[in-house]
Amino acid sequence: MSTDPVLSHLELLESEAVHILREVAGEFEQPVILFSGGKDSILMLHLALKAFAPAAVPFPLLHVDTGHNFPEVLDYRDRTVARHGLRLHVALVQEFIDRGELQERPDRTRNPLQTVPLLAAIDRNGFDAVLGGARRDEEKARAKERIFSLREEFGGWDPRRQRPELWQLYNGRHSPGEHVRVFPLSNWTELDVWQYIRREKIELPAIYYAHEREVFARSGMWLAPGEWGGPEQGERLEKRRVRYRTVGDMSCTGAVESAADTIEKVITEIAASRLSERGATRADDRLSGTAMEDRKRDGYF
Repeated sequence: MSTDPVLSHLELLESEAVHILREVAGEFEQPVILFSGGKDSILMLHLALKAFAPAAVPFPLLHVDTGHNFPEVLDYRDRTVARHGLRLHVALVQEFIDRGELQERPDRTRNPLQTVPLLAAIDRNGFDAVLGGARRDEEKARAKERIFSLREEFGGWDPRRQRPELWQLYNGRHSPGEHVRVFPLSNWTELDVWQYIRREKIELPAIYYAHEREVFARSGMWLAPGEWGGPEQGERLEKRRVRYRTVGDMSCTGAVESAADTIEKVITEIAASRLSERGATRADDRLSGTAMEDRKRDGYF
């Protein structure tokens, strides 16, 4: 009879992610971690800290800042960078708008505008691997993508160039000008993320838990007011008890009404949900039936 220890589901996911992070460190010359202060990037950084301890994380961080971010999340981002002595690159969407390289959208949503600053930062810094916290359960286009996802010289994603990944063997080969997007959390679910956060006692920005907030209704979502321009005429601010399942641009990230003010209550709430976090709260994914896939083909994460 085998006496080998049996790993739990979370331990298996952690082991896979740590393996991927170490593979990236060994295969690439200039990797970078996308870090926004959202829960998935927080989890990925936590795994990187574990993967390379007691040494420092060998990758810098990159945040594509839309200029319409939640203040609580930016504060968390900056405190985390300072606490761990990390290097942070920030690509500002506003700078590209000011230079005329991007134009503000009529709906003021800036999430679709992140692609150009992202690709410019990759090119300027020579990043050959970009690690992101995307998961396959979030959205159907992300479910198609491999863990090591080759991007062509203009950052575009071609599903036909996906490589097989049998037996946890990852192919990072790429030609000059190309780079690879890497997704260590591909096989995690939203529930896995929260259960791991509970196990590891990972701090998150407070907006992930239920709190009182002024919001207004638009297109079936509760949006927060901000410099991006909402609310518009006829949209009434109301104080509601809400929390955020995912965090992005304030103009397209909706809150959900919730009483889940502890991690146990959040886990119970997610276990009962039948909608993915992006499907329930992200207006940018509702622009068309293939909105995410179209953006990925253009270079979006």
